[in-house]
Amino acid sequence: MSKIAFVFPGQGTQYAGMGKKLYDEVNDDNKKLIDEIFKNNEDIKRVIFEGTDEELKNTKYAQPAIALFSVVLTKLLKEKGINADFVAGHSLGEYSSLYAAGVLNEIDTLKLISKRGEIMSSANIDGGMAAILGLSAEDVENICGEIDGIVEAVNYNEPKQTVIAGKKEVIEKNLELFKEKGARRALPLAVSGPFHSSLMKPVAEILKKEFENYTWNNPATRIIANTTANILNSADEIQNELYSQTFGPVKWVDTINKLAENGVTKIYEIGPGKVLAGLIKKINKEIEVINIENVENLSDSIN
Repeated sequence: MSKIAFVFPGQGTQYAGMGKKLYDEVNDDNKKLIDEIFKNNEDIKRVIFEGTDEELKNTKYAQPAIALFSVVLTKLLKEKGINADFVAGHSLGEYSSLYAAGVLNEIDTLKLISKRGEIMSSANIDGGMAAILGLSAEDVENICGEIDGIVEAVNYNEPKQTVIAGKKEVIEKNLELFKEKGARRALPLAVSGPFHSSLMKPVAEILKKEFENYTWNNPATRIIANTTANILNSADEIQNELYSQTFGPVKWVDTINKLAENGVTKIYEIGPGKVLAGLIKKINKEIEVINIENVENLSDSIN
């Protein structure tokens, strides 16, 4: 029997006014839930509801904004009787999957994600990221190995797109090298740090301490880990994964392959944008992807 997976997007899919749009679409019970989620954080609520695109680029606001969509739309999807056999998320999205898998409730999931955004935005770690298009992941890894300085392959997004992270000046100095070695494009990304690289280890230690403030349940739905593409079966495994993910890779190609190996034929991408749908189609054309990025999509998804 074919299986269903829910997947959740990472940073970069945010847009101005997104919180207000979602708030206006949902019923009174879910309006109350959103109010409850942000009752002690009016600053974040203001930016998610009324902030500019520029304000929302800040990790502190972008992460809870995206996760709010993912969590509330997942709740609505479940209320319509659609449940997942597996869940997975891309980077930040792995935190959104905690709610879908029953590891944390809605409020704690958003509270933890808001805290993660705050910790990451104030980390002030010198570094950057760049997307390398047109080379295999192995080629990107080999070129990183030739470079003098910290540059690592960190996001394995699709077979011919790998994101690197490391010291900003080292990346800038070596982007041409990737083109010389056959990359179609080598694009610096507008991010505030070298996410998922070894430079983020100090941030991981702070997050690990933050995990102690929550009550964690064992997952009711199987979670595929970013860093290994293994299935996570316990609360302890999930906390170790979230710690490792901070300075470890996002193996998205392996994640989608793992879902397919386990019989998944339909994936719901839950949250703003259609970034993951595009990546999934490059990895496995046979999987059906349904986007749930607004309340209207929920009705379409069950027709």
